Amino acid sequence: MMSPASSLLVEVLATPGRVRFLDLPGWERLLRQANSANVGAILVYLLEDNGLLNDVPLKPREHLEAARIVALRHRRLAGYEVGRIRSDLAGLGLPLILLKGAAYAMADLPSGRGRLFSDIDILVPKEWLDRVEGALILHGWASTHHDAYDERYYRTWMHELPPMVHLRRGNAIDVHHAILPETAPVRPNPALLLAAARPIPGEQGALGVYTLCPHDMFLHSAVHLFFGGEFDQGLRDLFDLHRLALHFDNEPGFWDGLVARADALELTRPLFYALRYITCTFDTPVPAATLAAAAPFGPTRLLLPLMDALFLRALSPLHPECAARFDGAARFILYVRGNWLRMPPVLLARHLFHKAFLVSKPVNANHTPPTLDIDHR
Repeated sequence: MMSPASSLLVEVLATPGRVRFLDLPGWERLLRQANSANVGAILVYLLEDNGLLNDVPLKPREHLEAARIVALRHRRLAGYEVGRIRSDLAGLGLPLILLKGAAYAMADLPSGRGRLFSDIDILVPKEWLDRVEGALILHGWASTHHDAYDERYYRTWMHELPPMVHLRRGNAIDVHHAILPETAPVRPNPALLLAAARPIPGEQGALGVYTLCPHDMFLHSAVHLFFGGEFDQGLRDLFDLHRLALHFDNEPGFWDGLVARADALELTRPLFYALRYITCTFDTPVPAATLAAAAPFGPTRLLLPLMDALFLRALSPLHPECAARFDGAARFILYVRGNWLRMPPVLLARHLFHKAFLVSKPVNANHTPPTLDIDHR
């Protein structure tokens, strides 16, 4: 099987030592591609971990060190914002369960080093949604969606509240009660996720800060990428999975129980894709027994080549130098597929019609989502 390694960035993420052979134009290409994929800060830590920073010429090194400064500030501000949210919700007596980028950062996982994210994602029991939303509103958070259709879309069909923004600090929070929508044919039981959540070291206690357990964290990353429909940061998300796999390789029983946990959560198909594409792209050392156990959950032999063609195009960096024929068509097909996996046909048709003809939204393929920006005043 091919991999999306036709780009210089993917080659370096898979084999960091490749940078030793770059001239200045090569470094310029690499940095442009890294910025387009939102992995510029990740790159500096990858090179540092592999003892390669001293091999970087002065000018590219300055760019990398600037990205490190941005990442360190982002991590500090993310910690501040998580602390504020924890305080805002403390009166409810619920643990604060973080998801995705905020979880990686606060748990000091390797996948959190240099990773920039635009909002804080949390998971709460569905029956607590009204109380959580009320507490956040009392502390200055407000919904960003005032359109009646969007309100109904989120509150009736989705797995989260409409995104909320703090009126003073301008930062965003997504409050989830599940990891897939109510309308999806596959719905992992949120009670299983909540029951297995783990406190972050140093944050013990009922009112502490938690993350999903290692199995669930990996599976949530997989379902977010392969059941979603947006791939503007697909390469970064795939690299998240690679780094999670490397880190949890040292977790006792991680590989032995991964497929069984995916089966319990109805997430065997996204797990299959995650393992397939991290191994072919980054040569991630996944045990052969785990790959064999996940193999029966893939698509049919006739469909798999098509899915490879689609995903490997969509997972390439969104940069003109990395563009190939039919990339746009592949991303559009996967966008429709992602929505198809989240809602039944009639609802999907209504939703796509609304977004296509009733909502005007500019599209920028090279857009990098905003990151946390906290005003302490």
